[in-house]
Amino acid sequence: MTAATTGEPAEPAQPARPPTAADAMTLPELQVSDHTAVDRALDVIIGAHVDLLLVRSDEGLCAGVVTLAQLEQYRSPAWFSQDVRIRDIAYTRGPFARPDLSAAEAAEEMRARGIEVWPVVDDDGTALGVVTREGLEALLKLP
Repeated sequence: MTAATTGEPAEPAQPARPPTAADAMTLPELQVSDHTAVDRALDVIIGAHVDLLLVRSDEGLCAGVVTLAQLEQYRSPAWFSQDVRIRDIAYTRGPFARPDLSAAEAAEEMRARGIEVWPVVDDDGTALGVVTREGLEALLKLP
């Protein structure tokens, strides 16, 4: 007994492409301008129960990402944080990941830079999302 065939040759299997930053990317919940006062950014991040805010420039392009951990030192005194703008403090800035960057390369770059969250931008510099080290490790099944 022989197996039935359709007469069409089978398509060769496509090699699986390695995972990219876009595969691990999540959408940031909130964005703020780099003009935003640190105390206002703290209010937003704490009030929204999120860990990070995407920071955008005057032109609406990605300027970076600021985390609650980076803002913690500005919690008091309040008078000081009212006068300090996001753009005047240390937060994660470029260069940023591209969506087609391999997930392994993104994980290595984040390890080398000592960052936990990294914005992903398009060719124009508009934020598409963020990748986290935790998300990349899960995607790559790293220990």
